[in-house]
Amino acid sequence: MRSPVEAVLDFLASLGLWVLILVTCPILFIGALAVWLVTLPFDRRLRLLHLYSCAWASLYTYVFPYWRVRIRNRERICDGATYVLASNHQSLLDILVLFRLYKHFKWVSKESVFRLPFVGWNMRLNRYIAIRRGDRADARRMMAACGAALDAGNSIMMFPEGTRSLDGELREFRHGAFTLAYDHDVPVLPIVLDGTLDALPKHGLVLHERADIVVQVLEPIAARSFPDADALRMHVRSAMAKTLARLRAARRAGSRASRRTAPIRRPTGS
Repeated sequence: MRSPVEAVLDFLASLGLWVLILVTCPILFIGALAVWLVTLPFDRRLRLLHLYSCAWASLYTYVFPYWRVRIRNRERICDGATYVLASNHQSLLDILVLFRLYKHFKWVSKESVFRLPFVGWNMRLNRYIAIRRGDRADARRMMAACGAALDAGNSIMMFPEGTRSLDGELREFRHGAFTLAYDHDVPVLPIVLDGTLDALPKHGLVLHERADIVVQVLEPIAARSFPDADALRMHVRSAMAKTLARLRAARRAGSRASRRTAPIRRPTGS
């Protein structure tokens, strides 16, 4: 349990990060606009702009003192290959952390994010793909846009749960990512995140924990090795659930080991 002093420090650190984001976003958007203008004639897939956006987003995970972020098996994402990247979703921080993959992809994100100043404008520059929740016609448009992006050689990043998990456990997966992979015959590359919920729960803005964040990249899964997209969906979810359980078991074991090796503070007295 946190002491009052720790709670105050967490609040001040969170405030500092949000102020840093507010101050730097306009400046970094100008940089994004410059990259877009210079590279557009020869970089039709906007790979360099996306790489710039990776650095922009990752900046905040580098400077915040409470976060330790580890990317495991990043090399499984082969340069030049096209995937449907499927990640679990625990927190708003997932987006910042996944940019640290520094691999080319197009985000699929809810339409309201694209209306945010600077961040949303940069998403439009990158030609990321918006989805309006609950609108079936817009879902069909989103699927068509994702299909066109895959056919052009761009990977797609999706959260198949559709929204953030309240408790960090995997929700049921929606079909869209797996239908795309199956129809366009591209592999699904599962990514399992853990630790971001500790740092920033779904309904909160104060970063109140020292977060040990892990991004585990799994082996790509050939879509057409399954009889249909639904079988693919169930297999991917099972693989991700097992990996998430292993990550959490390892973290619990590490926490217990740390407590055992911590020095005992004996009370002082006269």
